[in-house]
Amino acid sequence: MTKKLTKQSVGIGVAGTGFIGPAHVEGLRRNGLMVLGLAEANKELAEEKAALLNIPRSYGSLDEMLADPDIDVVHLATPNYLHHPHAKAALLAGKHVVCEKPLALNAEQSAELVALAAEKKLVNVINFNIRQYPLVYQARKMVQSGEIGDIFILQGSYLQDWLLFDTDWNWRLEPGLGGELRAVGDIGSHWLDLLTFITGLKIVEVYADFKTFHPIRKKPSKPIETFTGKILTPKDYINQPIHTEDYASILLHYENGVRGILTVSQVSSGRKNRLFYEINGSKSSLVWDSELPNELWIGNRTEANQVLMKDPSLLDPAARGNASYPGGHNEGFPDTFKQLYTKVYDYIFAGDYDKKPDFSTFADGHYEMQLCEAIARSAKEGKWIKVDQSK
Repeated sequence: MTKKLTKQSVGIGVAGTGFIGPAHVEGLRRNGLMVLGLAEANKELAEEKAALLNIPRSYGSLDEMLADPDIDVVHLATPNYLHHPHAKAALLAGKHVVCEKPLALNAEQSAELVALAAEKKLVNVINFNIRQYPLVYQARKMVQSGEIGDIFILQGSYLQDWLLFDTDWNWRLEPGLGGELRAVGDIGSHWLDLLTFITGLKIVEVYADFKTFHPIRKKPSKPIETFTGKILTPKDYINQPIHTEDYASILLHYENGVRGILTVSQVSSGRKNRLFYEINGSKSSLVWDSELPNELWIGNRTEANQVLMKDPSLLDPAARGNASYPGGHNEGFPDTFKQLYTKVYDYIFAGDYDKKPDFSTFADGHYEMQLCEAIARSAKEGKWIKVDQSK
């Protein structure tokens, strides 16, 4: 029987201390939750990062963390190729799991995790934090209540520029570490999840076009940390062939005849991290931009267009709970982690794991894997591919 956990008794461990691991730590602390332990690739690094983040326990491996009986929940912020084995090990150890996306490297692996979590009756979360902006919940209410009419078109993009130059390098560029899809898997998955969350509509079939603008990149010949404080010269690089996409455009056929189109890029100069969507309905349209997350544009045919600012007093009750500050006090990316973990840990502390959770789960991560596999196949074969949800 799963033990009853409280805010005072829960033991939380975080694995991985790159960009996103500390974001998990901050989101947890803002909920008054203490992070008990931190796991890294070796003991020395774990001790260094634990001291930096003021976390009491450090572990030189995930297995060492899982062996600690005081750890009840594990947050996985490790590289993509480790998500499946790490999540599986954590579930087998009886731990609740919060995992970064992608959940796995293929749908067979993600299906295994969904089944295992259900068998073990453990809370399982895929970290689709972008859902948690207040105005995303407002848009969801307006769409699913019929306020903007029948949905016609879902369109938008997710654009970044951090891989614009051929000297830009990250482990995500290597399929063995990041997976077969890069731009689509890394950021496009957030857009795809978000629009399904807002509309309630699943994607039936896809047609994808990919482009790798840098088929050869300059990979540092030594770990990046080695070069800290110096300018790299040509002799510091090796030529590395690239087999993942810099860019994708994807035509989407949703349920109910709804049409969609998504552009994803990690080479769009000036776009640091911009998720944009436009939902066109038979009565009005909605537009939201993650770089202006406190504004929701409402487009009308027969009256003036509007901009709804994030203000709890103006939001639907379904969205109000995701806004912690009054109007004029902006909320952004770090707040989405706080809001997600509020929901996750309230659910854990309530202890009724048969109740439908109000956050993204491994099932959502599995659907994204099915979707990404269809997108990858479409790009290779140059034709429409149906999304297989049978496995």
